[in-house]
Amino acid sequence: MKKTTKFMLSMVATAIALSGTAHAAEQTEDGIKLGGAVRVNYAYRDYDETNKDKGGDFNFDMAAIKFDGKHGDWGLAAEYRFTSGTHYIKYGYGFYDVNPDWQLQVGINKVPFGNRDFISNSYWFGIPYYLGFEDDHDTGIKAVYEKNGWHTDLAFYKSAEYGPSENKRYSTDIYTGTINGTDYANEETNQFNIRQTYTAEHEGGQTTLGASAQYGQIYNSNLKENGDRYAVALHLDSSYNGWNLQLQAMQYEYDDKEHENTIGVSVVSWQYEIASKGQAYNLNLAKTIPTDWGSVKCYNDFGIMTPDVSDDEFDNSLQNVTGCAISAGPTYTMVDFVMGKNMTFSTADNDHVGLPEMGDSWDKRVNINFGYYF
Repeated sequence: MKKTTKFMLSMVATAIALSGTAHAAEQTEDGIKLGGAVRVNYAYRDYDETNKDKGGDFNFDMAAIKFDGKHGDWGLAAEYRFTSGTHYIKYGYGFYDVNPDWQLQVGINKVPFGNRDFISNSYWFGIPYYLGFEDDHDTGIKAVYEKNGWHTDLAFYKSAEYGPSENKRYSTDIYTGTINGTDYANEETNQFNIRQTYTAEHEGGQTTLGASAQYGQIYNSNLKENGDRYAVALHLDSSYNGWNLQLQAMQYEYDDKEHENTIGVSVVSWQYEIASKGQAYNLNLAKTIPTDWGSVKCYNDFGIMTPDVSDDEFDNSLQNVTGCAISAGPTYTMVDFVMGKNMTFSTADNDHVGLPEMGDSWDKRVNINFGYYF
């Protein structure tokens, strides 16, 4: 049994044991709460003739079970997801509130890099997600400080949440295996993260400015040696009277000892190649409109990745998502119009990020994701 599976089972067992006292704890704020979600997804792809002939595809997306809560200064947070073809942990960690300002998290927790929540508004995420730098979760320890608008994250991650040859995972990590005829033998290890943000309250909203840095090693099992990897980012998240602006600029580099310009990564039961060095830029604008029954947030998320490798044939990858998120009671629906150019998952022939482009056009798709949360 994999170590992460054992960890998840032990977390679930702990949650079940603690939930026996949850009813008595309802009179206080302590107690482990059980929650989850069920989602379905509609997709219409203009570059897929079979999909177009059928008028799109409407399928089960995923179901999730979540445990979350505290007993005194100790707490638990975990989520496990089930899809039609596989299942995987998103996160699962225990935490301890050292004092009102500091918290320690141990287990599979969210890597502190980039904008503190997401650098996207849509179901489709932003380009950093496909490079391994948005909503990533790895196995390690994190210290979180928050006071008077200042927020500091310090973290060390020994490894990813699954082994390097596994492609069933929620977030993007380095992959060991064969992709498009190229063999990769890498895994991520010994990663350090630091992120500092400051949030200023102002009339009509707030603005958060921040910077992130990440450094780690890449172990190559063929060469039996380590390479290096790093990433840095500047980010802004500002809200004013229902409007929200997100900006982020980042640079990253993976030093694969066997391949100069590419590295293999995997996510959601798939694997692909990315340029081993480059920059990514994001500009997102959103407007949230409250209603009597919930809210509607409409947005445009734009991202571009510029490769910075020795091969001049490598091309930029671009993605633009225009959509609206509709919140009503326990439901949350995202309606997205996705345009991709030389970008994995959103184009027909370019299953990579930042490699030489096949063709020269924007591919388009409509994606509607409906979720019920409890």
